[in-house]
Amino acid sequence: MTEPAIETTGLTKRFGGDVLAVDGLDMTVERGEVYGFLGPNGAGKSTTINMLLDFIHPTEGSARVLGYDTREESLEIRKRVGVLPEGAELYPRLSGREHVEFVGDVKDVDVDPEAMLDRMGLAPEDQTRNVDGYSKGMQQRLALGMALAGDPELLILDEPSSGLDPNGMAEMREIILDEAGDGTTVFFSSHLLEQVEAVCNRVAILHQGRLVAEDTIEGLRDVSGVNPVVELQCAEPPEDDLGIGSLDGVLSVETDGRWLEVTCRDPADKITAIRRADGPAELTDVVAEETSLEALFESYTGERESGDGAVEERQPAATEVNR
Repeated sequence: MTEPAIETTGLTKRFGGDVLAVDGLDMTVERGEVYGFLGPNGAGKSTTINMLLDFIHPTEGSARVLGYDTREESLEIRKRVGVLPEGAELYPRLSGREHVEFVGDVKDVDVDPEAMLDRMGLAPEDQTRNVDGYSKGMQQRLALGMALAGDPELLILDEPSSGLDPNGMAEMREIILDEAGDGTTVFFSSHLLEQVEAVCNRVAILHQGRLVAEDTIEGLRDVSGVNPVVELQCAEPPEDDLGIGSLDGVLSVETDGRWLEVTCRDPADKITAIRRADGPAELTDVVAEETSLEALFESYTGERESGDGAVEERQPAATEVNR
């Protein structure tokens, strides 16, 4: 039976004896899946990745990557893994092609630098010039091409969309999905939660070094305690809440002009609210969106990711899950 792509058991890292960066992490990433690894700044994500690659050693516990022990067989792991680290450092006086060729030499694999960089969207004239003239987005495209060199079994991507414009982000998503379609396992850490939601089969949320949630996004919705919301647009501004607030499954109703925002206890209660409103008022629009990954993230950590990766503190939800 094939071992998981990544498996950690009680993985723990302390710094200086006092700082507990990762606390007893038990995590399993199956082969072939796209696994989102989320958490606020300082949650322990980068520390975990560094232990998986044996750049730092755990204080306690163990980890296996592609069936190999990270402490005893790290060289075997690095031959089979492509890594795009956050803030990847490139060699200013080497060209894009020379960077990809260098990875091929280190891993002792055949690579086609031109084809790889074409796939990353780097023009032929850019491939042959030194990277000190590259934009941040071009550097990120090159770094991803280096990670993909040699057709790795596992991709570890730490903030892969950094520096990319919206078109570049869309292309990045397509590349990730293409790799997963070919059987590559993708371990994907990003603060851009909409990117994670678009590509990941499962997600894990790390908070203060502990795994507080691990499931599909749908599974997280089911157990998070985040209340579903439905928005109702009326033909005319309603004089009151149309009796919706008296329903057992409705927690609150807020009005804004012609709109009613109804917070429910369970998803099925949204249907009841719509039916109650459809008699007294003429409904012209109904918006019932799934709970976003951002809302789920906030419910498990009490924090919200901002667009630049900074973290805004929030009051932790009463339904926070600890494992």
